[in-house]
Formats: sequence, structure tokens, C-alpha cells
Amino acid sequence: MIYKFKSKAAGDVIMLGPQGEQILRIVGKEPSAQGIFEVSSMPAAITAIEQAVAAEEASRVTDPPNASEAAPAESVDRIGLRQRVWPFLEMLKRCHAESAVIVWGV
Repeated sequence: MIYKFKSKAAGDVIMLGPQGEQILRIVGKEPSAQGIFEVSSMPAAITAIEQAVAAEEASRVTDPPNASEAAPAESVDRIGLRQRVWPFLEMLKRCHAESAVIVWGV
């Protein structure tokens, strides 16, 4: 499954299924084929995403991966939550500022 988030206030954000589902769960929505982010729910979604990013980054600092457990390429090439959610987070902020809903699957 591919998630395509659309709004009149921002360009489309396209994510593969696992990443789209992860974001939806972070903001408290059940992954589904269709949905909407109302403007009134955007501040809470922005806060939830920012907290999830901070928590992931804090866990990396306090519990770094053991170099002997992971291959060097795996530890260097890991893409964090911050990079994955950045386009969607920017979309949320822009849409909230312009009072525009975000939809997917329609």
C-alpha cells in the first residue's frame, strides 16, 4: 500500500505503507485506506510527531547500537524518524497555517 497525502495548501506527500502507517499511529489514527486530518486536530498531530522524533533521538543517545551487532553499512545508512516524517510534518504545519485539511485515499 502507498499513502498519498493531499491538500490544497501543500504539495502531495507520498509514503510507502509501513512509513505511512507509522505516522498515522503516532498521531493517534488507525491506519486505513482513506482518511482526513481536520485543521483542528493538526496542532496535536504536530506535537505528537515532534515528541516521537525527540524520543527516538533520545533513545539513540542513551542506547546506541552495539557496533559488533550491526554491519557497518546498516549502522551508517539508518534513516531516522526525523528524516521520514519531515515532509509530512511540514505539510501539517503549512496546512494548519492556511486552514486546509489533509486527505488520503480519495
